[in-house]
Amino acid sequence: MIGGVAHGVGNALFERMVYDENAQPVSTNFGEYLLPLATDVPRVDLVHLETPSPLNPLGVKGAGEGGTIPAIAAIAAAVENALSPFGVTINEVPISPQRLVELLGEAALGRTA
Repeated sequence: MIGGVAHGVGNALFERMVYDENAQPVSTNFGEYLLPLATDVPRVDLVHLETPSPLNPLGVKGAGEGGTIPAIAAIAAAVENALSPFGVTINEVPISPQRLVELLGEAALGRTA
């Protein structure tokens, strides 16, 4: 689960595959495809609510993408909430500093037009 949260942080803020006009990857190394470091991932406290599955003899369930998906949504929503006074809407990830500047500029143009 904690690894899933780290993956979600990467999806929300860092990881981006870029392709050229011929659909060839331009992000070909970890200098261009960024991953979160341990210092980029917050401390995660896990709280479990166990509910055994009645569908198999062991009562087990899969965890799947349990930490990844909510982390991406929570980060995007938090950034959007922080920038709501400026009229910024987040509708894609990763949320890079460059993209934030673009969104702020677009929002400013929309308010003055």
